[in-house]
Amino acid sequence: METTELMNLKKNPLTYLNILMGISLWVGLFHILILVRVIPFEITWGGRLKSVEEMYVFETLSILILSFFIFVLLQKGGYIGSFWGKKTINRVLWIFFVLFVLNTVGNVFAKTEIEKLFTLITLANSVLIWLILTQNTKEIP
Repeated sequence: METTELMNLKKNPLTYLNILMGISLWVGLFHILILVRVIPFEITWGGRLKSVEEMYVFETLSILILSFFIFVLLQKGGYIGSFWGKKTINRVLWIFFVLFVLNTVGNVFAKTEIEKLFTLITLANSVLIWLILTQNTKEIP
């Protein structure tokens, strides 16, 4: 791959969107593994969950929110028909941007090391959303 092609790849918001969807799918798998108790829930939510019942509520909510996020990304990328206008999709992505920034700050102060590791993921998500929303979006329908 030539340098010019690589530079164009780095500036393509659709590439950022695809990376963000990939990260989100991996995070979704992580939440499912917690829900089915392959991964202990004590290492999540900053170590603050006190019961299996709380874990089911929080993990189910996480999976639903993540599914909605992926649904919005699929619309933004033109992979599925748009249910909302472009402005609404962008507003929803700005809301997710703020949530990921706040989550990044929260993960810095988490009690468990794995949650602190998720700081990198939420920071990457924030940056990717920022790039998607602020770069020239001619490549994205």
